[in-house]
Amino acid sequence: MAILIRDVPEKERPRERLLREGARALSNQEIIAILLRSGTKAQSVVHLASQLLSRFPTLTALKEAAIEELCTVNGIGAAKAVELTAAIELGRRIHMEEKGDRHIISTPDDAAHIMMEELRELKQEHFVALYLNSKNHVMKKQTLFVGSLNASIVHPREVFKEALRYSSAAVICLHNHPSGDPEPSREDVYATERLSDAGRLLGIPLLDHIIIGDGCFVSLKERGLLAEGRESGQLLGMRDSM
Repeated sequence: MAILIRDVPEKERPRERLLREGARALSNQEIIAILLRSGTKAQSVVHLASQLLSRFPTLTALKEAAIEELCTVNGIGAAKAVELTAAIELGRRIHMEEKGDRHIISTPDDAAHIMMEELRELKQEHFVALYLNSKNHVMKKQTLFVGSLNASIVHPREVFKEALRYSSAAVICLHNHPSGDPEPSREDVYATERLSDAGRLLGIPLLDHIIIGDGCFVSLKERGLLAEGRESGQLLGMRDSM
């Protein structure tokens, strides 16, 4: 017979433990139980959380689960699946906010690290621009396009319009390959050449175009596929190393 939450001593219930000891004292199962809020007639919310972790044994597996997959666990309906997905997404956004705008970019690895977790698991290509100030701080991160990358979609006008708006000193562009293989296509190379040429003319250099794969990346700067634009005198410090 399943133990219901009302049968658990009050001081051992997840919510009460969190209030008394803080969130860090709780297990994954207890935190998930709080997010789920209630169990079923046959099982407590703690047991339901345990069932969920049996189906998705790591937090990464849980994060990657679609709502439809969450609903395959007995006792998890659409409402609970949506609430859990929303909580995971909020945690991801907090993580990215902490990693993002305060970063100083010194190498292609720094730029890739900022965007890796956000881009690596997406099912469509997302094209993102990082707008930097003269000290290489990321002032703004913006997703400009979603969909298959081609030169007609990734237009320099859209990329550098935002650069001018933020008075950026330089731009780094990134996009993901949903296949997980970051090897650049001909379209990637052509789009990079156009962006690099436009940045050189505007005096807002494109420092790099980075393609994100599954835990790996390719820097088109390191491949020698960007116009240097060093005659502008603006590529200093990190910009010489990228």
